[in-house]
Amino acid sequence: MKNKFWLAFSAIENIDGNFIHRLYNYFGDIEEAFNADMHELSQIDGLSVKKAETFLRERDKIDPEKALYGVENRGINYVTLEDDKYPKMLKQIEDPPAVLYYKGDLFGCNLERTVAVVGSRKSTYHAKDAVNKIISELVGTDICIVSGLAAGIDTSAHTAALENNLKTIGVIASGFDFIYPTSNKNLYEKIEKGGGAVVTEYYPTFQPLKFRFPQRNRIVSGLSYGTLVAEASLKSGALITANLCLEQGRELMCIPGLISNPNTEGIYKLLKNGATLVTQAQDILEALNWEIKPAEQLKINLEGLSSTEEKILDAIEVEEKNADEIALETKIDIDELLTTLTTMELKGIIKQVTGDRYKRI
Repeated sequence: MKNKFWLAFSAIENIDGNFIHRLYNYFGDIEEAFNADMHELSQIDGLSVKKAETFLRERDKIDPEKALYGVENRGINYVTLEDDKYPKMLKQIEDPPAVLYYKGDLFGCNLERTVAVVGSRKSTYHAKDAVNKIISELVGTDICIVSGLAAGIDTSAHTAALENNLKTIGVIASGFDFIYPTSNKNLYEKIEKGGGAVVTEYYPTFQPLKFRFPQRNRIVSGLSYGTLVAEASLKSGALITANLCLEQGRELMCIPGLISNPNTEGIYKLLKNGATLVTQAQDILEALNWEIKPAEQLKINLEGLSSTEEKILDAIEVEEKNADEIALETKIDIDELLTTLTTMELKGIIKQVTGDRYKRI
C-alpha cells in the first residue's frame, strides 16, 4: 500500500510540498522516493544538500505504518497527488498539496463549480451584508463556496452558503487536531456533517502556525475557478490570495466598498488592474461564463398564495423583518402569522436569518 508513504512524507514538518514533488517526479514511485539514500538524492539536479540531509534525519523518526494509523484512527479521509479523484483544478497549480486531508463529503461538492470568497478578518457590516446578498442569489444552484474558515468574511461566506443550501469547502491552516479560530467550532461541525468539507494539506498534529496561513491561501484559490474578494487592505491575506488567483490563471472578482474604508484600498487597486466588479451573483456567472439553472426542486411557484402569504411577502420585499415588525405592518393576528411563517418556510418561499428575522428566497 503506497498511501502510507505519502502520509509519512506529509508527516515531516521540515520539508515542503515542492521537495516531495521533486522526489516523486524523479523516482516515479513514492515508496522509492521515501526510502532514498543520500547518494540517490545527490543525483537530483538542483536539490539542496541541506534539505536532503534534513529529510533523511527527520524521515528516520517516521514510521509509515504509524503515520497511516494516525490518520485513519482519527477518522480523517485523504487523497494523494497520484489518486484519480484528486481535484483537477488543484492539481493544475504550481505547488499542489502532496496529500489533501478532509472531513465531510468533499466529492459531494461540485468541484466543477467552485468559487472562492475571501476578505478581511476585521470586516465591516457592509462587506458581510454584501457577501450574504450575493451568495443568497446563488440559491438553488450547485455552486460550491470555498473559503478559509477564518473570522470575518470567511465565516460570513461559509455561513451564507449553508443558509442557502449551497455546499461549502473550508481550507484550514493546520492539522485536524486543531480548530482555529475556536469560535468557529460549530461552523466546522456543520460543514463536516453535510454542508460540504473541511480540507487541509497538513498532517493532523501540525499546529496553526503563522506561516501556514499564506500557504493555505494557494489551496483556497487553487480549488476554485474564480476568487471573489470582499474586503482587502493593501497588506492582507486576502490580497495574497487575490495575487495567487492571478498567478494560477483564474478569474479575479471584487465587491466594491466605501472608499473611506482602509480595507477597500486593496479592492480598488485590484479593480483598477482589471479585476471584475461584482455587485450581484449574475456578475460572477458572467465572469466565469457559467449558465446555471436553478435545481428543479428549489424553483418557487408563487401562484396560488393565500392573501396572508402575499401580505407577508410584501412586508419583507425590501428588507428582512422579525415577526413583531411583520405583524405591525400587516395587521395579521400573531398566532396566524407565526403559523403562516412556518408554512412558508416549509414551502421554501422564505427563510429565517440571524436575529429571528425573515427574508424572501
